[in-house]
Formats: sequence, C-alpha cells, structure tokens
Amino acid sequence: MSTPASLNSLRPETRERLENAVLSLFSSRDFHDVGLIDVAREAHVSLQTIYKYFGSKEALVYAMLDVMLGRLAERMIDHLQGIDDVRERLRKTLWVTLDFLDRHPAVLLLLFTAVPVVKHRNIRIYESPELMGAFLGVFADGQARGVLNPRVSTKVLLDVFMGLVGRVALMHIVRREKTPLLSHFDEWFGIIWRAMAHSE
Repeated sequence: MSTPASLNSLRPETRERLENAVLSLFSSRDFHDVGLIDVAREAHVSLQTIYKYFGSKEALVYAMLDVMLGRLAERMIDHLQGIDDVRERLRKTLWVTLDFLDRHPAVLLLLFTAVPVVKHRNIRIYESPELMGAFLGVFADGQARGVLNPRVSTKVLLDVFMGLVGRVALMHIVRREKTPLLSHFDEWFGIIWRAMAHSE
C-alpha cells in the first residue's frame, strides 16, 4: 500500500509524532477547537513543517487517516489470502476489522467526529483498489456462488457491513464498554450473516 506523496519525504519519527498528535487531539476534542498550532505543540513539530507538507488542518487529518486505514487494508488483504469459503472469508473480514478497532479505537472516533461524511471521499484509501477490491471481492464472490444476497449491488452489501460494524463499534466506544469488541464476535457475525446471506 503506497504512502501519500506529502508524507514520503517526512522522517518516519516525525510522521509518527504527527499521527499520535492527530489521534489524541481530534478524537478527544471538537474538530473546530483544535488548531494546527495545537498539533505542532503536541507533536513537537514546527508549524511551518505542517504547513509545508499539508497546507491545512483538513489535509493533515485526511493524510493521517489514510495512513491509519492503509494499515487495515494491508491486514485485510493479508488475512484473506488462501481462504476460499465465502462464510469464512466474511468471518475473517469482520474479525480483522474488529481487531483493528479494538487496537485503535481513536481511529474510528477520528473518522466519525473529525471528518464529515460528505468529505470521506477526500481520504485516499476509500478510492484504493486494493482495499475496496478486498471488501467488494468477498461480496462479489459470495453473490456469484449464490451464498450472499444477489438482489442488491456489492456496494450495498459493503454499506450494510460497514454500517453495522461502524455504528456498533462507535457506540461501544462512546458507552465506554469495558469488554473488547472481539468478545462479541460470534453474536455480531451472526447478525451480519443473516442480514447478507441469500435467502429464497
């Protein structure tokens, strides 16, 4: 998975500090209450550096989210290798997603609270053929085999999957649930499977 061009020339340690600062600040405060000077101070990076590589607060957040979601894409692609059964591929897709959110809950908060839905297309990973191919490939294959609902598009199946997972995971975090998301894996997979499976 390639890194956005604006990040390629940043030193890895600088990028890591910026990523941590963005996660910390924007997942705990309102987007409009955080200024680039706050990010610069938190990351121990000059304000000039942030402007040089990103130009705006929005571009910074989008670039950092792209890096974070890129890691999910890489794990998804890796974990789906060699799995042929449709149900097992969908189970693995859910498992990888929940495991990622258990490890990085602030990424979900950042995505839902700092980026308006209409701006999600500005996050480059959403246009990634690798990530979208991994998700949509699972659904298209399931439809082709007559296992998943063939009466809707693969994009609708993706929306059902991400809508359920996103809402449940977000509210799990907001409610400050103590148990990990994965502790509910079997029950949640059952709900998703019944929502997406082909029925006569």
